Amino acid sequence: MPDPAVPPTPPVPLTALLAREDLALRQLAGPPAEQVAVHWVHTSEMADPYPYLLGGELLLSAGVHIPEEAAGPGTAYFDDYVARIVAAGGAALGFGVAPVHDTVPEALVAACAAHGLPLLEVPPRTTFSGVARAVWQLMARARLAELRRVTEAQQSLATAASRPDPVPSVLRRLAQRLGGFAVLYGPEGAQIARAGREPGDDVREALTRLAEVVRPADGPGERPAPASATDTVAGSHLASYALGAGHGFVLAVAEPERAAGDHTIASAAAVLLSLLTGEQQSGTGAARSSALVRLLLGAPPEEVAPLLGDGPWTVVHASPDGDGTPEPLAASALGAALGSALVDPAGDVVRVLVPAGRAPAPLPGWTLGVSAAVAPHDWPAADTQAARALARARATRTPLLRHGPRPALADLVPPGEAAAHAQSLLAPVAAHPALTETLRTWLSLHGSWDRTAVALSVHRNTVRQRIARCATLLETDLDDPDVRMELWFALRHV
Repeated sequence: MPDPAVPPTPPVPLTALLAREDLALRQLAGPPAEQVAVHWVHTSEMADPYPYLLGGELLLSAGVHIPEEAAGPGTAYFDDYVARIVAAGGAALGFGVAPVHDTVPEALVAACAAHGLPLLEVPPRTTFSGVARAVWQLMARARLAELRRVTEAQQSLATAASRPDPVPSVLRRLAQRLGGFAVLYGPEGAQIARAGREPGDDVREALTRLAEVVRPADGPGERPAPASATDTVAGSHLASYALGAGHGFVLAVAEPERAAGDHTIASAAAVLLSLLTGEQQSGTGAARSSALVRLLLGAPPEEVAPLLGDGPWTVVHASPDGDGTPEPLAASALGAALGSALVDPAGDVVRVLVPAGRAPAPLPGWTLGVSAAVAPHDWPAADTQAARALARARATRTPLLRHGPRPALADLVPPGEAAAHAQSLLAPVAAHPALTETLRTWLSLHGSWDRTAVALSVHRNTVRQRIARCATLLETDLDDPDVRMELWFALRHV
């Protein structure tokens, strides 16, 4: 699937421009403003603006180009002028009253009415630059609203993908966000799941045909299928998206109206469904399922390890920076970054089993603890090593720490007992996070007042007051190296 594009800037409804009291624009001819959208503004005094228009513009002119004889009877100047604007795809014409013309020429009004081009009267007090600025402001506001809508839709789709029934949940959420119908077709063309308001038979048949357009061809030498396709049937906007790398699954949607960001929303759903359906179709996914079944049925780890890839293996424990439990999609993304799909996102720590040949590197937003490379029968020991490495990484504020061959003093104390001791020792200051953090930073910087003040962005006298308060609450001498060592050990296990 191509990367979902940023939604284009929505056009500005002509009604929104006419509603601006500061502009005081007035429509004199053309179709109702509700049917017209403006994509941008262009000012031109050329008698033939056609070469300079891209389509969708509100063309502004003060009529400098109008010859004197054009106002006479029997002349075709205005008819030709308006016809060229319409041929170029202009959205509307804004005519400035004064300083060249006192009123909008009646012949221009008649030509715009005949060709169906909206004609706006721009009063003398309204500048063309003011009209252009108003259009840009309205477009910026519409773009911000569309980006917010797309972002909220993507977040809701990601949440749906983490539910126990991810595929139906994603389809339901997609149909709700688009206000239409969503269906997932399998490799053989059968409907696997669908959600939303059921369309008519003609739309359903059109969706089935459109799904075949993007389905990968079976035979060699066949023309590659596009990643997506669109159509319009019975007033419904249809789109289909190929999922994954040739697995044959297709997402199709039908909606009564197509907004600027709908393609981005549907593309995000297609990416999620590609992950959800591709897992079942890939050989790796089948191998992992087979390995899991064998382990559950009593097979030793060394027997199932070949199904998962070449060893030896390392275990990585990862904790997200900040508070909160990592979401399943974030855990999956972490596994992808580490080069492994063997991810356990349970709890506040994500565990990943990684082939030893893929050396983990520090990742933004994560703190990692990495075990030594081990054979499958030592996986439980590697899990313990990774947990201890992560605890040391957290305590020392290090993005990544690896288990070393020489055990540290902390490794000799069971984690549960160490945590209980730390809670008991630090209980007097535990209710004051600022004191705890100051003590941790001060100890890590070997008691330097100035460096601690810089690290915490406070005054050095504030550091002195907090450390003195810690000493009072803990009823101990912080100048004693044995006390400092014991406190540092405790802070690493909180």
